[in-house]
Amino acid sequence: MMNDRIIIILFFVNIVIVTSYSVYSIIVKKEEMLTFLTKVVVMLVCPLAGALFFLIAGIAYRLYSHALNLEDVIFSKERVKVYLHADEERGRNIVSVEEALAVTDKMNLRNLIMNVVKGNVKESLGSISLALNGEDSETSHYAASVLQDELNDFRAHVQKEYNEIEKYKDTEFPVTRAIELLHFMNIMLLQKVFTEMEQNAMVKTMDAVAQLIYSYAKASMSSHDYEAICLRLLETEHYDRCKVWCDRSEQDYPDSLSTYTCKMKICYYTGEREELFRVMNKLKQTNIIIDKETLEIIRYFSSIHSG
Repeated sequence: MMNDRIIIILFFVNIVIVTSYSVYSIIVKKEEMLTFLTKVVVMLVCPLAGALFFLIAGIAYRLYSHALNLEDVIFSKERVKVYLHADEERGRNIVSVEEALAVTDKMNLRNLIMNVVKGNVKESLGSISLALNGEDSETSHYAASVLQDELNDFRAHVQKEYNEIEKYKDTEFPVTRAIELLHFMNIMLLQKVFTEMEQNAMVKTMDAVAQLIYSYAKASMSSHDYEAICLRLLETEHYDRCKVWCDRSEQDYPDSLSTYTCKMKICYYTGEREELFRVMNKLKQTNIIIDKETLEIIRYFSSIHSG
C-alpha cells in the first residue's frame, strides 16, 4: 500500500515537473518544437530520471561551456559565408585616391600621394596618374616624376627580359622567367597608364611573350594567363589575336569560367551574335559556378537578343 502511494506521488510530481517545463519552454524559452517534444517524451517515459538527467546536463553545460568558443565552428555541410564586422573607425579614415583628389586640400593631397608611393607603387599607377591634372602643381610634378620613373623601369625591364627569353628559346626555354614577365606586364598594362600608341605596342609584346610560353611550355599557362592576354588584346582592339587566345582557352580550359566570359566579350565586340549566344547557352548547360559579374553580362546580352 505504501509503495503504491509512493509511486502515485512520484507520478504526480513528474506530471507537475513536465507541465512546468512545458509552460517555461513554450512561453519563456520558446524552444524548438522538435527538441521540446523529445524532452517531454523522455520525461514522461522515465519519470523523475528523465527530468534529473536534463537538469544535470543543463548545469554541466552552464559550468563548462564558457571554456569553449564555438562561435566560428560550423557543423553543417552546407557552404556558408562568414561575415566579419567592419572596422568602422578605420573605414572612416579611408577613401579612394580618386575621391581624395577631388576634395583634399593641397597639404593633405601631398601627404596622400606620399603615402601611396610608400606602398606598392606598381599597382597604384592608375590612381597616381589622376594627380597629373590636379590644381596643385607640386603634387602634379611629383606624381609625374614617380610615374615616369616607374614607366622607364618597366620599359627597360620588359626589353631586357624579353631579349633574354627569346635568346634561349631554341635551347632551354626559361619558363619561370617568361611567366613572371607575363604577370609583370599584365599588372602594369591593365592600369592603362601608357599612351594609346605605346599601350598597343606593349600589348603586342605581351602577346609575343605569351606566344613563346604557349609554343615551348603550354602546360605552364593557367586559365588566368589566357584571360589576361585576351582582355589586354580586347582592350587594344587586336581582335584577331584575341580570338586566337579565346579558342586556345576553350580548347585547354573548357571548364573555366574565364573561357566563356572572354569568348562572349570578343563575340560582342566583333558583332558575332550567333556565336555569342551559342557560347552563352553552352555556359548555361555546364556546371560552372557563375559569378555576379558574369551573370550581369549574360543578362545584358540576353536583353539585346530579346530586343
